Amino acid sequence: MRVRSALLALLVLLLNPLVAGAAPRKAVLLFTGDNGGEIADCGCRQNPAGGLARRKTLLAQERAKGGPVLVLDAGNALFKSPQSGSEPHAQARAELLLEQMEAFGTAAMAVGARDLVLGTDFLKKATRKAKMKVLSANLVDAKGQPLFGASTVVAVEGLRFGVVGLSPEGEVAPGVVGRPPVPAAVAEARRLREKERVDVVVVLAALPWPAAQALARDVGDAVDFIVQSHEGRIPGVAQRQGHATLLPSGERGRQVGRLELSLEGSGPFVDLSEMARAREGLKLLDENIQRARERLAAAKDDAARRALEESLAGLTSRRQQLVDLGERPPDPASRTQLLSFLLLGPDVKDDPELKKRVDQLAPAGEGP
Repeated sequence: MRVRSALLALLVLLLNPLVAGAAPRKAVLLFTGDNGGEIADCGCRQNPAGGLARRKTLLAQERAKGGPVLVLDAGNALFKSPQSGSEPHAQARAELLLEQMEAFGTAAMAVGARDLVLGTDFLKKATRKAKMKVLSANLVDAKGQPLFGASTVVAVEGLRFGVVGLSPEGEVAPGVVGRPPVPAAVAEARRLREKERVDVVVVLAALPWPAAQALARDVGDAVDFIVQSHEGRIPGVAQRQGHATLLPSGERGRQVGRLELSLEGSGPFVDLSEMARAREGLKLLDENIQRARERLAAAKDDAARRALEESLAGLTSRRQQLVDLGERPPDPASRTQLLSFLLLGPDVKDDPELKKRVDQLAPAGEGP
């Protein structure tokens, strides 16, 4: 009997890793950036978007779907501009933003230039007791000492995310200097991979877009995703730069980025939306090919016909490329990503209690 019990116990120990390994390695990354001190919706006459009260509702809805969720912010969240610190309610809005980002379960925020309008002491004091990590791997004081943590590791249902923060290079605020971001990011990302054994490395880059593009090109395979904030860029597509994928983070709190990840495979992430874009591009290309054929049939001048034939050949070649891209399934051994942006429009209900607090600091019509 003892032998049988021991065999059963051994069998359970052997099977448990298999059962655990069978669980899908998937996660959803929800991110914001370039909020610019906004706490209310935009006040637009048609389809007003944004606001903390709606963001709270949407994040709760996403979590209710189940599965691992990680919430991050790419920085420049707290103030509209470097000159806005003295505006009425500016500090109170910044404090409410930090409080609610913490309440939303935001794991980390990068330090952007518009987060230091009231200085590093304000930001450190306001986040001293928060679980949300305020990160910058390259900001130093006048003595060259780091001002914030460089990175954090977030475990989400068995998946380990390494998150690095970056700030602009040069003087960011009085007595605050950003060192070159690329070496800072690479060093910290390498440490996270080698020492912390993370599954994914995300850089929250509060950098100008050209600097973020250069970062994506130069980090090699150390970084998987770069979420950028600085200019309040509108939502766009994911841009693959070598191994890393560069993501805009939205503008003025009107959207929440949603990155759906599958980590079943290895290597660079494959962008599933590329196939969808290829199929859409194929429709437009077919229309252009049809028009070119009609023009060719009607052309009488030999030079015009040759030009149209060359153009048609190029279009036909491009069509085959889009067909291949649109129909080619991703390699089963690859990790995959799918980016979308969730608009905080009128169809997302305001959280009533938070809406009351927002209205006290941002009366109707004061949106961006």
